Amino acid sequence: MSRPLLLSCEAVSKAYGTRSLFDDLSFGLFEGDQAGLVGPNGSGKSTLLKILAGDTTPDRGSRSLRGGVRVGYVAQDPVFPVGRTVDDVVRAALADVDEEERPGRIAQALGRAGFSDGRADVDTLSGGWKKRLAIARELAAAPDILLMDEPTNHLDVEGILWLEDVLTERARAFLVVSHDRYFLEHVATRMLELNRVYPTGLFETEGRYSEFLARRDDFLRGQAAYQESLANTVRREIEWLRRGAKARSSKAKGRIKEAGRLIDELEDNRARGVTARAGIDFTSSQRRTRRLLVARGLTKSLGGRRLVSDLELVITPGTRVGLIGPNGSGKTTLLNLLAGALPPDGGEIERADGLRIVRFEQERGGLVPTQSLRRALAPDGDAVTWQGRSVHVASWAKRFLFRPEQLELPVGRLSGGEQARVHIARLMREPADLLILDEPTNDLDIPTLEVLEDSLAEFDGGLVLVTHDRFMLERVSTVILALDGVGGTATFADYAQWEAARSAGAPAPRKAPERVSESSRPRAKRLGYREQREWDGMEQAILDAERAVEACHREADDPAIASDPTALQQRYAALEAAQAEVDRLYARWAELESKQA
Repeated sequence: MSRPLLLSCEAVSKAYGTRSLFDDLSFGLFEGDQAGLVGPNGSGKSTLLKILAGDTTPDRGSRSLRGGVRVGYVAQDPVFPVGRTVDDVVRAALADVDEEERPGRIAQALGRAGFSDGRADVDTLSGGWKKRLAIARELAAAPDILLMDEPTNHLDVEGILWLEDVLTERARAFLVVSHDRYFLEHVATRMLELNRVYPTGLFETEGRYSEFLARRDDFLRGQAAYQESLANTVRREIEWLRRGAKARSSKAKGRIKEAGRLIDELEDNRARGVTARAGIDFTSSQRRTRRLLVARGLTKSLGGRRLVSDLELVITPGTRVGLIGPNGSGKTTLLNLLAGALPPDGGEIERADGLRIVRFEQERGGLVPTQSLRRALAPDGDAVTWQGRSVHVASWAKRFLFRPEQLELPVGRLSGGEQARVHIARLMREPADLLILDEPTNDLDIPTLEVLEDSLAEFDGGLVLVTHDRFMLERVSTVILALDGVGGTATFADYAQWEAARSAGAPAPRKAPERVSESSRPRAKRLGYREQREWDGMEQAILDAERAVEACHREADDPAIASDPTALQQRYAALEAAQAEVDRLYARWAELESKQA
């Protein structure tokens, strides 16, 4: 049975200046679509999303929207009016909703998004909470189609997990641009890739992100085989032409014309098949010091709130610490402490003599918007020194996928992903004992993420990494250090162990993170006395928790509080908490059950 088409674009083309982003692109979004859109930086994903949202007009082609269908759009970098409260922002999105319905809509949207105070000033929110607010604003309007551009940027891992839980419940269809591979695997059941390597400029598959990868590889292998066969045919035709073929007969004329077509097709295939990957390679200083950095009893508070308490941390060459925690838990503050940019309130940090630290800051400081790309990459001339040798700026730019004609462009005109590559290029010139990276993955496309992962995994020095990219955390980190936002810390062997502990609500040991071998990771065991008692009471606990959810539903639906936004918001927040407890209990049940296997 065919599904209704909600939104489509037909033969759309868009160019900026002389550069074409895409040509004659056609596809549609259908009822029930949960679609992910990927593609290299600069391929036009954000522009395509704006065309679908109706914010940008294509140069050619058309956008069609089914009658009565409402479209919600979350931009990559949401903008809010200055001086407004959280309530104000959501209320402004409900102009078409009946006045009596607005308080309930606002309370439900903010409660589900985790906002406890609708009177909070938007200007004081962190980047992660602003992204939550932008998502809540669109969800409050109950769109039929939700378009989202990099919604996981600036969200912490808890925020991404929240988004995964709510996304599929809130729209008849959605299309999300993302480079977060875990996120795509969990939410998308249809994948699209915008890339000139494909004959139509777009590759589509049904299924999860992992299935998309397999089918894309099959397609590209088939295309490579076809190109090789085509090249053999073209070689034979060229030999025939060189022997002096004369177009005296209709048959000869037709063959000459067909040879020309085949040559053009081969050139087009080869042009589309050229794919480049950024050449990221951080250089270790090869320091042999056993301990690069040791923190003892590290304590820090900001704004009257304790962020770190009595932290013990040892970083040696090869130690790669993945730092994880909610927005505002103090991750960036801890990076500043380790780098020496902030003094601790208590404890001490011992750094190896002459320790060379290279930092990637989330705000990407140091990039001057009016400065040319040439000067940003090579501030002292037309060459840079890398790994002891001189490299011309044009070759250095090419390593990071910049074209020669971009060298005179102001940095401010580059995309977010391109600016991230500039920053990485600047950092790569400096040999490092310790890399401190704060969200280096924001805006990077998936091929560049993979190269960055390879470089970090092979880096011989120490690494402290903050990223919301769970795939990178899992692949690169030798240990996970989790902050709870109230001064507590815990360490885990890997991201999967942290996620299991989070689901089960289990406490974790507080000790200095060291390299953890496979043999030292915890193994399944029989239930102990306390766990057996917990298991015996689990069924009843789940029943009680589900009854609590039902009670919260009834309270949230009580007409008596429909006109009280504050009460409504509190009821929906309580409902979210009750549902989270049910989820936790089921996860704990599965964990205890596996131990008995």
